[in-house]
Amino acid sequence: MTETLTSPLLDLAVVEQYRTDGFVHLPGVLDAAEVERYRTAAAEAYEHGQALDPDSAMFKQVVNVWRTDPVLRDLTLHPRLATLATELAGMPLRIWHDQLLMKRPHNATPTEYHQDAPYWPHAGCRHALSAWVALVDVPVERGCMTFIPGQQDRHDIRAIDLADATDLFEAAPDLVWTRRITIPLRAGDVTFHNGYTPHTANANETDEFRFAHVNIYVDRETRYDGRPHVCTDGLGLAVGGPFPDDRFPPVP
Repeated sequence: MTETLTSPLLDLAVVEQYRTDGFVHLPGVLDAAEVERYRTAAAEAYEHGQALDPDSAMFKQVVNVWRTDPVLRDLTLHPRLATLATELAGMPLRIWHDQLLMKRPHNATPTEYHQDAPYWPHAGCRHALSAWVALVDVPVERGCMTFIPGQQDRHDIRAIDLADATDLFEAAPDLVWTRRITIPLRAGDVTFHNGYTPHTANANETDEFRFAHVNIYVDRETRYDGRPHVCTDGLGLAVGGPFPDDRFPPVP
C-alpha cells in the first residue's frame, strides 16, 4: 500500500491526551471502502484462519495475518496507522505482531481486565502500543473496550488470567477504585493504547460478529529477553539480541 502523508497527522493536544491517559480514540481513521475490504478479509479469516486457541469461547484470535493474507497485510502495514502510532509513541517503531480478535454473536465471554506488555518477551522497551481497529460498529453490547486511564507507568503488575474477572484487582487492589472509561466505536475508528494500560472488552451480546484488527507496535530498538512467545518460538533468537526486520518489520 502506498499513501502520501503530511506529518504530523495529530494535534499536540491529542498526543498529550494519549500520554496522560495511556489511550486515545481516533474516529474515522479508515474510510468506508477500506473498512469493507478489510472486514471481508477478516470474515474469511474467521472461517479459515488458524486460531491461536481453537477452544477459546472468548474470541477467535489469529496472529500474524500479515504474513499470509495480502489484504490484511495492507492493514498491518498501513502507513497512516504507522504514522499515528509513531507520533503517539515519539520514537521509531516496528510491528511486534498483528492479530484478528473476532467475537462470534452471543459468545457470552468477556475479555477481562489486563495489561498487554507483561506477556511479551521484550527487554529495554521504551514504548509499546496497540492500534485496535474496528471493522464493524462496536457498541458496548458488541464488545468494545473499557480502559483504566493514567496507569501506563504501572510496570509492577504480573500477567493476568484473561478469563478471571477478579485477577487484575487481586494483583493491584488499588485499581478497584480507579475511574474507568468505555469507548464505543464506529467501523473505521481506532483506539491506540499503551502496552501497560489496563483494559477489558465486553462479551458480544449482539446478533452480529465483532471483527477487530490489532496492530501492536514496539520501540524499534527493543531486544529479545528469552521468554517463550508464539511469535518468537522456533526463530532461534539470541537473548539480548534484536528482533529481525523480516519477521518484525520497521514502520512506517
